[in-house]
Amino acid sequence: MAKGKGEFLQGTLDMLILKTISYRPMHGYGIALRIQQESDDILRVEEGALYPALYRLEHQGWIRSEWGVSDNNRRAKFYNITRTGRAHRDAESKSWERLSAAVSKVTLTEEGA
Repeated sequence: MAKGKGEFLQGTLDMLILKTISYRPMHGYGIALRIQQESDDILRVEEGALYPALYRLEHQGWIRSEWGVSDNNRRAKFYNITRTGRAHRDAESKSWERLSAAVSKVTLTEEGA
């Protein structure tokens, strides 16, 4: 969820990355592009936020990386989610759903109701 121009609520970017690479290994640019496309161009992940997040997630053991070749024949680091990453993603998704539902209740409640 974007807070403002290019800002995310803490933990949201991690969850988006984990969700994005759940389907198949992807390189950094592909992850950012997929998040942007899936959000109908509402969420844009800047390199300055993406690569530190990928490093942090790898350090925590939630993702692993492997060098490969991208679609345009360039060497790229591909990221894949680990078993612990899947467990973390699932827990965070449930938390996000609860938070989202609570915010919706508050914002959609009619005044005086």
